Amino acid sequence: MTGKRRHRSAYVLALTLVAALGAAVPAHADPPYPFRDPGLPVDARVADLLGRLTLDEKVSLLHQYQPAIPRLGIQSFRTGTEALHGVAWLGKATVFPQAVGLASTWDPALMRDVGSAVGDEARGFQQTRPDGWGLNLWAPVVNPLRDPRWGRNEEGYSEDPYLTGAISTAYGTGLTGGDPDHLKTAPTLKHFLANNNEAHRDTTSSELRPRVAKEYDEQAFKPAIEADAATGVMSSYNLVNGRPNTVNPALDDTVRTWTSQRLLNVTDAYAPGNLVGSQKYYGTQTEADAAAVKAGIDSFTDNDRDSGPTTTAIRSALADGLLKESDIDKAAGDVLDVRVRLGEFDPGGGKYGSIDASVIDSPAHRKLARKAATEAAVLLKNQAGALPLRKSAKDVAVVGPLADTLYTDWYSGTLPYAVTPKDGIEAKLGTSVASSEGVDRIALKDTATGKYVTAGAGDAGAALKESATTAGTDAQFDVFDWGSGVVTLRAAVNGRYVGYNWSGFVNDQTQPNGWYVQQQFELEAQDDGTYLLRYAGYETQESWWTNPVYLGPTGTDGTLGLVPKDRAAHYTKDVVRSGAADAVAAVKGRDAAVVVVGSDPSINGREAHDRTDMGLAPAQESLVRAVRAANPHTVVIVENSYPTTLGSLRKEVPALLWTTHAGQETGNALADLLYGDANPSGRLTQTWYRSESDLPSLLDYDIIKSGRTYQYFTGRPLYPFGYGLSYTSFRYGKVRQVKGGYEVAVTNTGGRAGAEVVQLYVHQRASRDEQPLKQLKAFQRVSLKPGETRTVRLRVRPSDLAHWDVTRSRWVVEKGTYDVLVGSSSADLPARTAWRVDGETIPPRDLSKVTRAENFDDYSAGIHLVDESKAAGTAVSAALVGAWLKFADTRPAKGGGEFTARVAGSAGSVEVRLGSPTGPLAATARSAGTPSPYDYTTVTAKLSAAAKGRGDVYLVLGKGVRLSTFSLR
Repeated sequence: MTGKRRHRSAYVLALTLVAALGAAVPAHADPPYPFRDPGLPVDARVADLLGRLTLDEKVSLLHQYQPAIPRLGIQSFRTGTEALHGVAWLGKATVFPQAVGLASTWDPALMRDVGSAVGDEARGFQQTRPDGWGLNLWAPVVNPLRDPRWGRNEEGYSEDPYLTGAISTAYGTGLTGGDPDHLKTAPTLKHFLANNNEAHRDTTSSELRPRVAKEYDEQAFKPAIEADAATGVMSSYNLVNGRPNTVNPALDDTVRTWTSQRLLNVTDAYAPGNLVGSQKYYGTQTEADAAAVKAGIDSFTDNDRDSGPTTTAIRSALADGLLKESDIDKAAGDVLDVRVRLGEFDPGGGKYGSIDASVIDSPAHRKLARKAATEAAVLLKNQAGALPLRKSAKDVAVVGPLADTLYTDWYSGTLPYAVTPKDGIEAKLGTSVASSEGVDRIALKDTATGKYVTAGAGDAGAALKESATTAGTDAQFDVFDWGSGVVTLRAAVNGRYVGYNWSGFVNDQTQPNGWYVQQQFELEAQDDGTYLLRYAGYETQESWWTNPVYLGPTGTDGTLGLVPKDRAAHYTKDVVRSGAADAVAAVKGRDAAVVVVGSDPSINGREAHDRTDMGLAPAQESLVRAVRAANPHTVVIVENSYPTTLGSLRKEVPALLWTTHAGQETGNALADLLYGDANPSGRLTQTWYRSESDLPSLLDYDIIKSGRTYQYFTGRPLYPFGYGLSYTSFRYGKVRQVKGGYEVAVTNTGGRAGAEVVQLYVHQRASRDEQPLKQLKAFQRVSLKPGETRTVRLRVRPSDLAHWDVTRSRWVVEKGTYDVLVGSSSADLPARTAWRVDGETIPPRDLSKVTRAENFDDYSAGIHLVDESKAAGTAVSAALVGAWLKFADTRPAKGGGEFTARVAGSAGSVEVRLGSPTGPLAATARSAGTPSPYDYTTVTAKLSAAAKGRGDVYLVLGKGVRLSTFSLR
């Protein structure tokens, strides 16, 4: 029975139960409403409440901001509290490491604890109901991290869907409390589906052939839904195969089949409006919103707090017959189901109603944050025992732009306190340590006026002016290089960053921040040795930004403003203090030098901003080299949110430790690791590539054909998926098959206790289809004392070996031999065995049956996957003359038969060729074109040539032709 059928059956039973309960109540009694009775089944309570609402009240539940219904004593409700790695935007709360760091622990038990803590804090905020409050949490993000250039890499878990599923299920279980009928919070998985690029994210189409959709993208979402560790999904901004995800029918047809629970599916912010706006998919909002409801959307995140446009559109859709009241009942019922399970209508708020604000940033949560930050770090290199450092060697220096600061990202909560790397090391050693940010301090003098740019004192700063004739403190700025030419300027006079406030430039910000990060500049070198100061604020990348982007005096008092390039001021850059020289002075003669470099998560890629450069900023690279030359006992911490192309630095420094921006306990965790009070145990969840040239276009979603992620990448990575070093060593015994999986003995052969992440991969030796080079199927984190051996059991079943068979559109486990590979990373797998699996043999394709064109085996450049209709289905379109599709291993085509195709779009032909795209021509079917890409017509042609034996059939399409289905009979 499908999930949707179970929901309908439960709803009918609930109505019957409510009717019976109502009939049993005496007429004179005044009982509480059944929907408030926690002793009744959830379905019965939802049915009762739904039956008491007017149509307008039910419609009102379909917007993000659901109003109160006083006559029933129902409070307002809001979907969408951010909780990616702690509760965000509501005030001070425990800030855990970024999501990609949490996943780097490879520790589901820890993830469940973190999720539980975040769920508790969300409940704690419930008591005061601050603006933006809600128990429907928009987390976790489960989009597979297929490309490290994605601006939101920090939000996801892994390039591997299995690992993503395991971590998200653990985090979601913590958030929900583990009881699907009594929810602590209601987590929503983001962003369904194939949302891995930010550039033009509302208009680009992610093209997913069926195997990629089924084996990769959907598999990251399915586990948490299947385990009832999430209560719905958020549809993403992008299109998939030409159709906006806001109206993706998979929201209903696929996602809801993964569970018997009702799901609350929401749109991303303002996405419904895109259907009529940037996407131009529908002519009116009425049509758009109706289509979204039909596709499986229950809650519209649009127009901020103003629900009017949404409810008006829904009512119009009802009036026009685009929706029925039963459609509204389904969506509103999905919303109410979650609200009932959250205990909203239970006495005292239900099972979790007593959790109050005392849990927020509690001592237990601080301890957990430190543990998570510690486990999240990955030791990349440790030459000749450079780490751990000796505690007796207290004369150390901590330098670098991230040495004494913590940065937060867009979805971070507000730090309740901040332990920087310098703070953590000082606390560990019980003494102060030398430090330097290692950034240049400069003064800018206008060559035309001879005056220096000055900033204002005090926290509020002042508008920048050209007002000084000497480079005093008020004319000095610290320059932080973040790569790609972008720098930030911090005024020496008050330690505040300079930013644009829509009218001028003021030094008033403690860190770069905001949706539009307005603290970004570029110092453009000119041929005459001067510099132009270019404003590179975030909004300059928006299509609506048309203002000039250079700085120059705009008034008689010298106040700086935006001017055209030909009026930009030419500045000399006077270096008041060399950052590298300052850092070198700090580290010379010390017992050790710790250099902390990395990214600013507001600048180096984030929502709506992808990366083009994964390297360290040039000034940071130079700093590391200068420090290393001055002190051979140099260790480097790279603190950022994505795999980094480290270039030659990987060879030049003795020790490298990577961490994400790890929250309030970053410094304590790093100090524990550096000094050996904790043993590094994090493992990479992504492939670290050597260069951007190893990657195809960011918009290429076909990981199979493009050879992306560890599963298909044939190049040599900088660091492989699953990689991470320890201060101890481990030995693997022989891997043995046992009931339900495999087991292997793992021994700690070093002198320190440590945790190993035992990873099991499989490889299918022979297959009809191209298979991954290897694929993670199980893992277990195990802690071992020196000399200790433990037998680790890894669960894997034959069904876990299934892949999507495009010839029959179903999962299949092929008969054959599979390699079982066990070890410490995807590239270090010493324990191996063969697994003979008694599965199926995929028969040759039978093209006499109607075959969907999207179910090809291979394709050429110019082939695109497009929407067959606005409601459902995928077709194939050719953007180039001669673009082709391959259908491999087909049964012989009979000469004299007929080729039939369903086509739309431009006038053109579909050729049937045998053996290759230029092989014998078997048929040519021609179309005169159709008025609309959604108006299909059937074309036919006689087969003039016959295939001899089993072989490959190619369809060669004319430019602009859309092909939906075909057959050869």
